Amino acid sequence: MRPGIRVGGGKAALSGGGLVTLLVIMGVVWALGGNPLALLGTATGPSGSAPISAQDNTRAEFIATVLADTEEVWADVFAASGKTYRPATLVLFRGQTSSGCGFASAAVGPFYCPADQRIYIDLGFFDQLSGQLGAPGDFAQAYVLAHEVGHHVQHLLGATDRVHTARGRVPEREYNDLSVRLELQADFYAGVWAHHAQRRWDILEPGDVEEAIGAAGAVGDDRLQKQSQGHVVPDSFTHGTSAQRVRWFRLGLETGDVSKGDTFTVPNP
Repeated sequence: MRPGIRVGGGKAALSGGGLVTLLVIMGVVWALGGNPLALLGTATGPSGSAPISAQDNTRAEFIATVLADTEEVWADVFAASGKTYRPATLVLFRGQTSSGCGFASAAVGPFYCPADQRIYIDLGFFDQLSGQLGAPGDFAQAYVLAHEVGHHVQHLLGATDRVHTARGRVPEREYNDLSVRLELQADFYAGVWAHHAQRRWDILEPGDVEEAIGAAGAVGDDRLQKQSQGHVVPDSFTHGTSAQRVRWFRLGLETGDVSKGDTFTVPNP
């Protein structure tokens, strides 16, 4: 039996024989400077190991479990079309880290690096998401991860390379439009994951969809620009408006059909 999650009511609840997931979580906790043996019910461990906060520990467990769910969903979706899904690697950090795409600080926010096929999430971003951006909740965090996994799916399917190779070859405004379409498709893929996860494991609880929609809306270009500079510059958008991001996430959630998510051919995504 796979490890299950119930999203929306607090920390993820692990059940069943989830040895692989447990090992992943232990690795995350160790990387954050904590004592992974604590997850096995013992307080002993190497002397001098720096403890992490209980909140970070809980988030690490939850995010690792959501990642396991995305892997199962996307493995099945790829298999249905005769393809093989290769999972991404998750890197959780606080403050700063290095990646195959270069140095990154917390200011960058969550991102996917195609060069090393890793997803990087500063756990402090969830504090910002809940507080400054007004999008609290476990499923808001799940949406963030699922969106980055969506970028990994795009990389495997070739969409990422097609967009990135256009950099410097097309006017900036046109490239920004391509970037928006790439981001909206990742939002759609996040919805596709939620659709299939709900059908398979009944993960959604009251308020979960609203949490994800709140997170999608909170990171729209128009809302972020309005907050930071008091006005919006549509030609500079690279991720899409709040309304666009919510609309494409909803479409993925409602249909679960990857073929409905071609953001690159619709006139006004």
